[in-house]
Amino acid sequence: MDLVRHLQCFVAVAEELHFGRAARRLGMAQPPLSQRIQRLERELGVRLFERSSRQVTITKGGTLLLEDARRLLAHSEALLATARRVQEGHSGLLRAALPPDITGETVAAILAGFQERRGGVELELHELSTAEQLARLAAHELDVGLIHHPCDVSGLELDRVLRHELGVLLPHDAPAARLGTVPLSALTGYELILFPRAHAPAVHDDLLTTCARHGYTPTAVRHGQGTSFTRGLLLSRRAVAFGPRGAHPAGDPDLVWRPLDHAPLARRHSAAWPRGRGDAVVRAFADTVTEALARTATGPDLPAGPLHLRPAAEYWI
Repeated sequence: MDLVRHLQCFVAVAEELHFGRAARRLGMAQPPLSQRIQRLERELGVRLFERSSRQVTITKGGTLLLEDARRLLAHSEALLATARRVQEGHSGLLRAALPPDITGETVAAILAGFQERRGGVELELHELSTAEQLARLAAHELDVGLIHHPCDVSGLELDRVLRHELGVLLPHDAPAARLGTVPLSALTGYELILFPRAHAPAVHDDLLTTCARHGYTPTAVRHGQGTSFTRGLLLSRRAVAFGPRGAHPAGDPDLVWRPLDHAPLARRHSAAWPRGRGDAVVRAFADTVTEALARTATGPDLPAGPLHLRPAAEYWI
């Protein structure tokens, strides 16, 4: 039984106290209206109206149910209105994720940009590694995320991939620090500070493979993410780290950032969502993320700008 439609019929007859007028109000014929009222009475086990050839009166039971019926209809209308707004991308909840290496300034820009685009949508934002995002996207526990490439993107749709070229962060007195651009082979003998492999296994392996192909095999791989710990590893004169332009903290005289010769390393990422689930809200978030990252893209042909203000721990990979 279509309860909402039956309740609409009940309320119309109760307010008109005339089946003919109620039928015209509802845009239907009188016999089907009478049949709906009779079926509703059977379902509820309550007689709603007393009928005679001259008049229709609402019963005591009908009177008691009338206000509840009106409330249910009001709630159903509100539900349908909300559903329309969600469908049109104006309201609802979006479960989204960003990787831990995104800077605070970029996160703030994404939040502000998404609020401007879809202010009626509640954004539930998580900090998750690429591996965690892929698992949640596959389980439909996440609507959209920002992932690092390469990774397994089967079952996903992707926004355009952004490429941020990486340089090397090293002690200021290291021999390679005197070079304008640093060949990867010049880092031979250094350990490498890198994110834990579990966070993005394919990215981790691809980076080490590229290093080896260009003549650099680290003597050891150290996992450092905190600012102080990572800086300590760098100052030991035994380790280096990769990051985009601006990875060098402003005012730190002990460390320098240098571009890599022929730019062999890059961070590549894009927004991703489950295939077939890219509605207006998901695409609004993807567009916001892409624009925020494009504004902060780094490389030899782009100015560093405010990137020098960003903490190094957010960039070292």
